[in-house]
Order: sequence, then structure tokens, then C-alpha cells
Amino acid sequence: MPYFLCRLAAEDGRVLSQSMLASSHDECQKHFEEKGYCVLSIKLDWKKIRVPAFPFEKKIKDKDFIMFNQELVAMIRAGYPILKCIEAILSRVKDIHLKELLMKVEKEIRGGKSLSEAFTPYEKYFSKVYIASLMAGEKSGNLDGTISRYIDYAKIIAQTKSRIKTALTYPTILLLFSLFLLAILLNFILPRFSEFYAGFESELPGITRTLVGISSAVRANFLFIITFALLLFVAFIQMRRYEKTQVIIDKIKLKIPYGGPIWLESGISLVCRTMGLLLEAGITLLHAAGVANKAVPNRFLIKRMENLPEFIKHGENLSESLSKSGFFPPLSLDMIRIGETSANLEGMLKDVAEFYEDRIQRKIDSLVSLIEPVIIIFMGLIIAGMLLSVYLPIFNIIRVVQ
Repeated sequence: MPYFLCRLAAEDGRVLSQSMLASSHDECQKHFEEKGYCVLSIKLDWKKIRVPAFPFEKKIKDKDFIMFNQELVAMIRAGYPILKCIEAILSRVKDIHLKELLMKVEKEIRGGKSLSEAFTPYEKYFSKVYIASLMAGEKSGNLDGTISRYIDYAKIIAQTKSRIKTALTYPTILLLFSLFLLAILLNFILPRFSEFYAGFESELPGITRTLVGISSAVRANFLFIITFALLLFVAFIQMRRYEKTQVIIDKIKLKIPYGGPIWLESGISLVCRTMGLLLEAGITLLHAAGVANKAVPNRFLIKRMENLPEFIKHGENLSESLSKSGFFPPLSLDMIRIGETSANLEGMLKDVAEFYEDRIQRKIDSLVSLIEPVIIIFMGLIIAGMLLSVYLPIFNIIRVVQ
């Protein structure tokens, strides 16, 4: 959805210029004419042309969506109708993706749909948990309270994601810097040094010959390597669109040392926290189990839990149904079983989620403390290789000259 630059004439004779996000020229013209302006011209606003998003980039940021819901709760509690709330928030939203979404939602609400129905077609931008929370709030007449509980839930999920990203940032920078140094050595330093050394009647040391050979091979086949890498990347993007491929990739993730247990326990935490939130909002266990299953980002785990609603439908309790998925630890099942027998299932699910979130944080800290020295050793080996490949030939040159 593009921005349009509109020149408008007001009733008092003033000529104004405003930029508006809209799907077409006609929508812009209708919008301003309803406000009493005379539309003089409408054209694309080239200053606000968007750069296409990367394939893995999430369009709507968690913090923007959380802030939208916080404003929505505040306005609902102040007594504003839902449509007025959306209109008021829409005028202040800066993120273009969220603005587009809210414009579509506003249009759906004007057509007579409820808030949950208006958001349902766009659940891929956030989660089914949000839609379920809205439905529960509308049915119970406590929409602001239900959204507030969702905000608390979304903040915890966003904080967990942020911790993982922050923990991996420093090692990633070190690794990229190491590869950058290696690229400079192979492409600029060693080729020139080997030309200089060729004038002397002496053989290059083994480490220097090896690196010069690698450098020559990379430079000779640079276009082929880049093309092959791009083709692999495009093929990977295309394959990710198929569910079977996603299941295989996510299954492999769970087998990665150190990282696999983190992804697994993160899935357990998400299932428990989502189900606890929905039960607290008044949604039935059967419906909550179906939504909580989809809240897990790992497709392999989703596949393992796809029959969870069916087990519950046939009279099994939650702990027995979860045990059939094969990845819930005995401790979590025992805690959930206690919650069922004590009629405090939602509270115990929350405790299980917090327990595994603490475990995840400790494992992330341990993983980072392990990765950092490994990366530093790797950088040290690269620098040592660079020094040896350059200084050993110099020592040989000195020996030949003497």
C-alpha cells in the first residue's frame, strides 16, 4: 500500500499538502472530500517509497503491536467505542505495516464485524493467541481485561526472543569479523606477497602455499561461488514454503547440541503459557489446546501435538494427552497433573512456563559463555595463520639473501 501526496483546498481558501497511506487515488479523494476539502491533485509520494522487506524479516514488530494494544486498552477503559479507538490510534501509528493492517481492520469494523472477526484474516502477522483472546474478551464482556492479560503474555514472549538475540549478537559479530579478516588475507595480502616472493629462488612454506592455493581458487571461481551461494539461498527460501520441508528443518534444529534443548523447552514454555492465558480468559480447554498447539514456532513439535484436541475431546485429561506427544518431560506432566487435581490448572501451567523460562535463560547464558571462547580461539587461529603465512617467507628471504 503506497503513500499519496495530496494537494487540497480548504473552505477558507488555504492550499494544503498532505501525505496519506491508501490503496488507490479514489480512496484518497473520497477520504478528503468527506472531510470537506477540495482535492486539487493526487500523486505518489516518492519520498516514502518503501524498500522491500527481507525474506525473514517480520513485518510488524512486537513492541509496536504491544504499544497498540496498550493504547487500545486505555481507550476502551475510558469508554470509547472500538471503531473510535482504532481511528484515533491509526492517526498516531508510525510503522507502515501496522498502519496498513489497522486500516484494513477499521474497514472491516465499519462493515459490521467484531474486533476479533476483523483481525482474523491477518493472524499471520501476530498469532492465533491474540484472536482467541479477543474472542474470549468479547464473549465475557471483559475485553480490556483479556487484552491486558495478552499484553503481559506478549511482553514475556518478546523478552525471551530479545534475550536469545542479544546473547547471540556478540559471538556473531566476532565470527563475521574473523571471516572478514580471512577474506582480506586471501584476496589482497597473499596474492601480492606471492608475486613478490616469486623473484627469489626459494620455495614458499607449506602454510603459505596452502593459503595461496585457496586464494587463487577462490579468485578464479568467485563468480561461480557467488552464483552457487545465491542459488542455494533461493532454493532454501522456496523449500521453506513447503510444510514437509519446515518439519524436517525444525526436527534437525532439535538435534543441534546445546541449541536443541533450548528450542524444545521454549516450545514447552510457550504451550503452557498460552494455554494458561486462554483458560484464564474463559476459553474451554478443548479450544485452548488447539490454539496453544499453533503458538509453538517449531513445526515438528506442532506435528507431534496435532492430535491433542482429539485426545481431550475423547475424555482424556490434559496431562495424559500431553504425555502422548513424547516431548513433555515427566516433571512438567506431574506439575500439570497436580494443577488438574487441585482445580488450579491455569495457575500451574503458568508455573510450568516460568520454570522452563528460567531454565532457558540459564542455558542461554551457559551457551554464550561457551561460544565466546570458541570464537576467540577461532579468531586467534586465523590471526596466527596470517602471521605465519607472512613472516615465515620473510625469514626464508633473509636466509636466501644472506
